[in-house]
Amino acid sequence: MSPEETNQLQALLGQLRAAETALQAAMRAKGFGATARAHLERARTHIAETYVALTEPGQARSVPRLVDDLNRIQQVMETFNRRPIKTHRI
Repeated sequence: MSPEETNQLQALLGQLRAAETALQAAMRAKGFGATARAHLERARTHIAETYVALTEPGQARSVPRLVDDLNRIQQVMETFNRRPIKTHRI
């Protein structure tokens, strides 16, 4: 990698870190609803995967694979959250 490419990569990684920080701050904000939060979480995941794609060539998932993985995780979480909570009486 040439020095110019290295500089460009470092600048892009810095921009990705800044974007992730901004998304984290936005996720802590109240009153925007579940849909907005879901989009923020997805965006954050895409940024993290972009970081992997740039720093570990060949290790990042494709966008369709990432979306599929996220959808599966969401389905598992929804199934888990729908289960009744069992409490033990003392």
